[in-house]
This record gives sequence, structure tokens and C-alpha cells, in this order.
Amino acid sequence: MPLSAEQINEELSVLLPEPDADTHSTVLGAGSDDLEAGRIYLETLVAGGWMVPEWPSEHGGRDASPAEAALITEALGRYQTADLYPYGVGLNLVGPVLLARGTTAQQHRWLRPIADGSEVWCQMFSEPDAGSDLANAGMRAERDGDEWVLNGSKVWTSRGTYSTWGMCVARTDTALPKHRGLTMFAVDMSSPGIEVRPLEQMNGDQHFTEVFVSDVRVSDENRLGELGDGWGITVETLAHERATIGGRAFGGGDDSDVGLPSWLEAWRGSGHLVDPVARQEAMRAYVLHRVNQLTTMRASHLARGGAPGPEGSGSKLRSVGAFKARAYLGKNLAGAAGMLVGSPGHLGFMTAPSMSIRGGTDEVQRNIVGERVLGLPREPSVDRDLPYSDLKRSR
Repeated sequence: MPLSAEQINEELSVLLPEPDADTHSTVLGAGSDDLEAGRIYLETLVAGGWMVPEWPSEHGGRDASPAEAALITEALGRYQTADLYPYGVGLNLVGPVLLARGTTAQQHRWLRPIADGSEVWCQMFSEPDAGSDLANAGMRAERDGDEWVLNGSKVWTSRGTYSTWGMCVARTDTALPKHRGLTMFAVDMSSPGIEVRPLEQMNGDQHFTEVFVSDVRVSDENRLGELGDGWGITVETLAHERATIGGRAFGGGDDSDVGLPSWLEAWRGSGHLVDPVARQEAMRAYVLHRVNQLTTMRASHLARGGAPGPEGSGSKLRSVGAFKARAYLGKNLAGAAGMLVGSPGHLGFMTAPSMSIRGGTDEVQRNIVGERVLGLPREPSVDRDLPYSDLKRSR
């Protein structure tokens, strides 16, 4: 029988502490490489299936309905959480794909360790010649009996330095057009032949990595989906990623006493909004924040009980716009002191530009909205039906 909101809150209150006002949450792991707090948090919640309530109970969920899962998600927000950025690919991308596409053996092998935080996943999609045009991926996978031999390189692989597994798309047939010759694999990141090099971002984080793959052997048992299904699985995975980023109303909730987000109340309390121009810019950021919240709620409602669709792209654009407006204005309001590295909001300011790139660029999201929501014509693609082996590529 589904639990009521009161019952859910009662059970979670035994497991989790109340929020600590002095603990500042992170945005997509910015400034933090703490794996232990997230692992403990997931380990605490897994027995009751609270973190992934709609997953089967045998895999770390609780077989909850979408309505009950929404109540649980809302209730979790009332308690102290942890930085789950290191675990995001597994929980939000790989897990749903395994439930939809994985074999029974793969689900039993990987889902529970994802749910309890004992194994971390990364996403090995982008390559030096395959960024926004991801179907141009050229990493080779050649069959050798019951194994595949992978060669090539990936870039912008978040969490690569500490991941246990990598979800990797590779080309298994160069005679087919680029969208049809791809297959998805689960790669053990400790395999011989894998070299991971961190890439330092301008905010100081080293979450992104380059991954060089040389004669890495992968069992056919670790192939995800059918041969040649790689592009379809990639699209599904990216839809989950957009929905995850777009499903977060960055900026927090409202202060219960004043009904405003904490950052806006802090600006007002500091006297920053006395100036009419600054006040107007703050109201613009506030409106974007509210629109973001409403868009997030709408996208969540549309996707409830099914695979995420183009609404995820729309909500991601709104989330990014609201985040950047707040980060940039916060820095400007600080005046000359805002130029200092130690000024409040500096990390968010340095992280903000990446929001328009990670999880798919703003331009890609607008293309998706234009084509799949507004019904606009597709962009021209002269190489779509050509064999991959005939395409011109950089050397």
C-alpha cells in the first residue's frame, strides 16, 4: 500500500538529520570532490529504496508509483542531503537505461551497486571529433570471439578519475551510416589499456577527463542493447541527462518567513537593491528563477511515468538561464570586492559558463525544441546516409 506524505516523512526523519543552515549545497559538484558523504547518504537510504523509489525493490528501489515517488522526492528535500554529483551518471542515466534495455543479468550486476553508491559510473560519449555531432564517434570496437577490442579516445568524461565503470559508445561497423554503426558497452575503468587524464576547469575542478583506450578488451556480456543500437541508447541517455539538469530548479527554495529565495533576501539585506537599476536586474533574475521553477514542475509532470522527451531540453534552457543570471548579477552587486577569488559567489560565477555546455549545448537544446516541439524543419545533414568510412574527418 502506498505511503502517505506523513508516513514518508516519519520514516525519513529516523534516517536523516534536519538541514544544517551552515552547510552550503554544491551545484553539479562545483568545488567538491567528496565521494564519501554521498556514498554514506546512499547507503543509508538504499534499504528502504528511498533514493530510487520507482526502481524494483530487488535493485535498491521500492516499486513505488510515480505519485508516491514524487512525495518521497519532496520529502527528501526537507532533510540534510549530500553532494551526489559523483553518483549522478549511475543514478540518473545508466540506471534508467539498464532498466529499459539491460538484460536480467546486467540489472542484477549493476543496479544495486549504483543505488547504494558502491560503484560510480561515467559517460564516455564525446570525442575530439564528436562533440555536438556525437554520431560522428570514431572509437573502434572490433569483435574477437566473445570479446570486443576497443581503441580510441574520449573527452569531457566527467568523473573519469574515480569511476568504476564507463558507459561507452563505440563504432562496430564503419560500412553503415554514422547513426547506425554504433554499439554501447559497459567498460571496466580498471582494465589494462585505459589511461585517464584530468582536465582542469577554470573554476579549479578536475571533474572532466580525457580517456585513452588502447586494445581494451570488453566481454560481449557487457554489451548494452543489441548490436547497432548504440545511437538509440545514446539518445535515451542524453534525454535523461537533460531532464536531470533541467529538472533542478537551481537557486533553492523559498525562505519560509519572507517567501523569497535566500539569495534574493541576502541581496536585499545587504542593501544591494537600493539602486533602482540593480533592483531591476535582481527582479529579472527573480522572474527567471520563478519561470524556471514552473518549467521544472511542468517537465516533471509531462515525463512522469514515461521516458523524458523534448520538455527536458526546454527546462534545461530555463535552468541554465536562471543560474547564469543569478551568478553574474551576484558578482556585479559585490562591486570591486567581487573581483576577489574569495568573494561570495565566486565559485558559482566561474562555474556558470559551463552550464551552457554540459549536458548538451544551448544550441543543441534549441534545435531539439525547434524540431520536436515547434515542428520546424531539421537542419540539413548531407552526410546522414553516407557510410561512415566515406566521411571526411580531421587527421
